[in-house]
Formats: sequence, structure tokens, C-alpha cells
Amino acid sequence: MPDRGATSSKMIGTVLSGRYRLEAKLGSGGMSTVYLARDTTLDRPVAVKVMHREMSEQADQLERFRQEARAVAKLSHPNVVAVIDAGEDGGYPYIVFEYVEGETLKARINRVGALDVQEALAYAIEIGRGLTVAHARRMVHRDIKPQNVLIDAEGRAKLTDFGISRQLEKDGLTATGRVLGTTDYVAPEQAMGRGADQRSDIYSLGVVLFEMLSGHVPFQADSQVGVAMKHVNEELPDVQGERPEISAATALVVERATSKDPERRYADIGEMIDDLSTALEVEAARAGSTTGEATSVLDAVPPAQRKLSARARWPWGVVALALLIAACVVAIILIDSSGNTPVVGNHHNSSPPKTSGSSTPIALESATAYDPEGDGEEEDEIAELAIDEDATGTSWTTEHYESEVFEGTKTGPDPGVGIYVTSKAASTPDKMVIRTPTPGWDAQIFAAAAGPPEEIEEWGEPIGEVKNADKTEEIDLHLGSAAKYFLVWFTKASPAGDQEGTYQVEISDIKLSE
Repeated sequence: MPDRGATSSKMIGTVLSGRYRLEAKLGSGGMSTVYLARDTTLDRPVAVKVMHREMSEQADQLERFRQEARAVAKLSHPNVVAVIDAGEDGGYPYIVFEYVEGETLKARINRVGALDVQEALAYAIEIGRGLTVAHARRMVHRDIKPQNVLIDAEGRAKLTDFGISRQLEKDGLTATGRVLGTTDYVAPEQAMGRGADQRSDIYSLGVVLFEMLSGHVPFQADSQVGVAMKHVNEELPDVQGERPEISAATALVVERATSKDPERRYADIGEMIDDLSTALEVEAARAGSTTGEATSVLDAVPPAQRKLSARARWPWGVVALALLIAACVVAIILIDSSGNTPVVGNHHNSSPPKTSGSSTPIALESATAYDPEGDGEEEDEIAELAIDEDATGTSWTTEHYESEVFEGTKTGPDPGVGIYVTSKAASTPDKMVIRTPTPGWDAQIFAAAAGPPEEIEEWGEPIGEVKNADKTEEIDLHLGSAAKYFLVWFTKASPAGDQEGTYQVEISDIKLSE
């Protein structure tokens, strides 16, 4: 039985409850110390968290400690550190956890700096999966930070330290009036003492993702209170300014998760995981392969939940996926235009004539990057993301340029880069709608009935134009005859972020209608 006045170093060699022999100190906090221990009954290493003697004399702190044991004991998930046992010996309450051989996520960031983008997304997905089981039991962790994430020998992220977690009360919030959690990652509502729900954990996970991508926390101040107030009053730095090479899909996850207003964040952790999975597939497609932990995470994503099929990296797969989407669009048009009754058998198409002001979508079968003025390549492998029916989560992007007028391309009357979409059948659209997360670019729209033309001069006269694009642009098109290929030719790019002198264009959605 340990001496009630023993320090953490003197605890080494102590056997708790006749079973757990403390062998080395792993870490210490204000409430407890964690030891590497040997389970003498099963002869295996374990981690034992022992509450400090002075803390155990405080009833509220003792209850928090016991509550952690009760809460985590209910959670069983590969991405949560498992509770094995709990007890008390000589006035020392303790909790026994599985021993995770590895390092904390914080230690990894401190050691290597900003993580590989795919690895960062993979870890965020695994942390999110661990939170899923907690949130399903109406538990809020309230202290999501890289110090509380362990990376095991296989590279798997495991969430730990539910020491300040709370069950949601009837109003859906934890008790108000006291700020808990680490201020580097604290949600604004926690910083203001207004209580927390699952969206507070989502905010903190968004900050952790920012740190993994950038290598540092978003805010610095002279005090923890100062940091907390920046979470309340200041927007996070633009993560694409920190890492210009990341996709818009990745940046948008950070942006949405860390919204100051909880109502504008992800409604639940499952929704965030879906977007993280999509972003991971986008990054893998751009890189041409997956790396490290990202491979196993992608393999675990159910096909029905994957917005970007692994096959989409190959041209035949892209065409097949686009044809499937196009077929669905056509089917919807037929059903809708015939009074919700499918057209089958020998029935004639009885769709009413189009009235003034109505609009019919034009089915697109593919999207292709276009760079005849440069090296002939412009992120070709992700061009299909511009028509993948995900108008905000995925994007095609140009390469990064050092000039907004595409410096480095061949000298010509209209140097630039572009992307063209191919319609399933020749058509005469009068509208093109483009969505972009990088407004401010200029473009001309061209059309061709055959080809597609290999040189920009062969496209003829423009049929539409955009100047200083907004996030959503609706462009009037003026065609003299039906066409099958429609080119968006960018003549001016937008700033790619806070990095001075870097420019690009990102397109998240292109649609045609007539």
C-alpha cells in the first residue's frame, strides 16, 4: 500500500491493489500522474493514472476522476484508449488503461513540424471516429488536443483523457459558468463559460487539424486568457496561406469546423468525418497515391460513403462515373417532366414545352484540364471534381503561379489555362453556373461542336465572359449553334492565400442549362 505522502518518484515500485506494479513515470498533470505499470496477474504492460493525494481530498475533483473511469469504461473503439480497471488503494484512486506504445500527436508535431496532408487528415478521421462513440453516449470530451491523442506503433490515433468530459444535460449542454479545456484549442462558447456540446469538440478537432497542417497553434498571446479571447474574437489564419498546396476540400473542413457560431459548424461528428474522408481522397488523387496511415483509413471508408471513388483516378473510371451521374440526371428530368411518372414502354414523351424562365440542366459526361499555352498539364487527374455533384466539398484547381496573369505560359494574345466540360449530347445552353472558393479571377467561355480544339485560337470567339468572379457566377451564353465542348479559359488568377505572390484558380462546380 503506498505511503499517503509519497511523491511520484517514490511511487515507483509500488504495487496497487496487489496487482499493478508501478515501473516508470510517463507523464504528470495538475490532477494526476500516469505510470507505466506491470499487470502482475496477466503479465502485461498497462498505463495507470494515479490521482494526486491532495486532489483526492477535494470532493469535486475526486468525482471528476471517478466519472472519467465510469465514462471511458463504457466506450469500446479502436480509436479510444481502453479502460481496463479502476480502484483505490490507500487513498489513491487510480484508473488502469491499455498501454499504448508510441508518442502523443503533440510530440509528433513538435518533432516533425507540419504533417503530411494525408496523414493529418487520416489522424483527424480517426480522432473523429473515437469521438463518434463518445457523442453517441451523449458525452462531450471538452479537451480535444494533440496532447490527448496517442499514436501507436502501427500509426493509429487513439483518443484519451476524458478527465473533464461531461454527460449532456437535458438542455443538450454541459454545465455553464466554468471554462474547462486547453485554451489553445478551446471553442469560443467554452471560453465564454457558456457551456459546451458536441460541436465544441468539433471546433477543437478543427483547431487540431489546423495545427497538424501548419505545424503550430493558430493563436499566440501573453496569457492563456488572451489566447482564449482570440478564439472568441478572431478568425483562424487561412490554412491555405500556411499550406498553399492543400486542396480547397481540406481547407473548407477546417473553416467549417472552426466557425465561431456553433450553428455554422458541422451538426455532428459523422458529418465532419464524411468531409474529411472526401478531402483525404482528393489529396490522394492529387498525389497519385496514398501514404502511411492514410492508406488504411481510406481502405476503411465504406464505398457508399466515399464521394470520390478510388477508380476516379483513372480515365475510364472517371467516364463511367460521369456517365452514371449523367444517366441519373436524365432519369430525374424525365420523371419530373412527366408528372413524376417514369416514361416506359411505347409511351411518347409528353413533357410540356419549356416556358419562359424555366431551365433544363444539361448532362455532362466529363471534365478535362486544358493547358495548351504551357506544359500541357494542369492538375488533370482531379478535373472531374468540377462536375462531381459536390458543389462545395471538392474542387479542381490550377497549379500555383507567381503572377495573376499566368506568368510562365507561352507568350500569346490570351495566355492562360482552362478546363472544359463535355456534354453528353450537342446542346445550346444559355446559362453556365460556376462555383469557386477563390473568387476574383477573370475568364472567357468558348464552345465547340467537334474536337475538342487543341489550341486556344481554334475555339473561335468567346460566348461568355467573367470579370472579377464572385463565389457563384451565373454567366449568360450566346451560341450560334449547338456545341458539345465548353471551355472556361482563365486569363487572370486569384490570390491563393496569404502567401504573397502566389496565384491559382479553384473550381468546385460547373453546370450548364438551357
